[in-house]
Amino acid sequence: MESGAIPLESIGPFDLQATVESGQTYLWDRADGDGEMYETMSAYGGDAWYETVVPPIDGVSDERAVVRVRQVDERLEWESNTDAVPLLTHLLRLDDDLDAILGATPELPLLDRAYEEYRGMRLVRDPPFACLISFICSAQMRVSRIHGMQMRMAESFGDPVTLDGRTLHAFPTPEQLAARTEEELRDLSLGYRAPYVRRTAEMVADGEADPADARDLAYEDAREYLTRFVGVGDKVADCVLLFSLGFLEAVPLDTWIRTAIADYYPECDAGGYAETSRAIRDRFGGEYAGYAQTYVFYYLRAGGE
Repeated sequence: MESGAIPLESIGPFDLQATVESGQTYLWDRADGDGEMYETMSAYGGDAWYETVVPPIDGVSDERAVVRVRQVDERLEWESNTDAVPLLTHLLRLDDDLDAILGATPELPLLDRAYEEYRGMRLVRDPPFACLISFICSAQMRVSRIHGMQMRMAESFGDPVTLDGRTLHAFPTPEQLAARTEEELRDLSLGYRAPYVRRTAEMVADGEADPADARDLAYEDAREYLTRFVGVGDKVADCVLLFSLGFLEAVPLDTWIRTAIADYYPECDAGGYAETSRAIRDRFGGEYAGYAQTYVFYYLRAGGE
């Protein structure tokens, strides 16, 4: 096992809990959370370990890795079966110049309050397939239950991986999920999402489509590409673009953002998804509108207004 620490002075403002518990990712688990992850949100202020199993990532790591990280004082402490610094930099966007990004978005009172409350929250960069499945499962579901679904799929169908005596499970590969029946997936409380998950896994396993291929397209073309997967509409596609594929301009129009539009930016309600998305994206400054969206989403969901 390897271990180390990343000084926060080298990366700028950072808030680990807000980053991994803000509803962007469902692939991390709080090691001592006792099932409370996503339920305590801003009330939690401890130094718990968060852990995940990461598949090989092109240009970052050529092997599967177990990564554990916690924020203590002014550093990020980590443990892994490999050098975790490149992985954490990639997954948690530690190389983002957060001050410059937030400074490039408009000075709007709602944004200012959200930035002040959760300064240091970064966007995540999840593995594309696992991110896609996570957000297919997100329809009409509380974030804690979405997280539970991903953990159950990993424990039931993913490979076990051990780090220093602790056994975690990798998220299932497309082939592993495609091999399951709808009934097996429904047994994990996926409900009507079960056939969507299975068919999407089949599409990736058979080479019919790959969410990572959207990375090379223009933004709205990339969103359209992702909607070919079963159970993926515009909002889920935007989530995958923003939280996995690096499209920082994407603004998923979920319930909380639509509420923000209705209460604060009614002029951005242009009727259809694409038109409203363009309007609120412009209102939030374009290039980094997804950062603004994520801060507003978390701020409103955590009871900030």
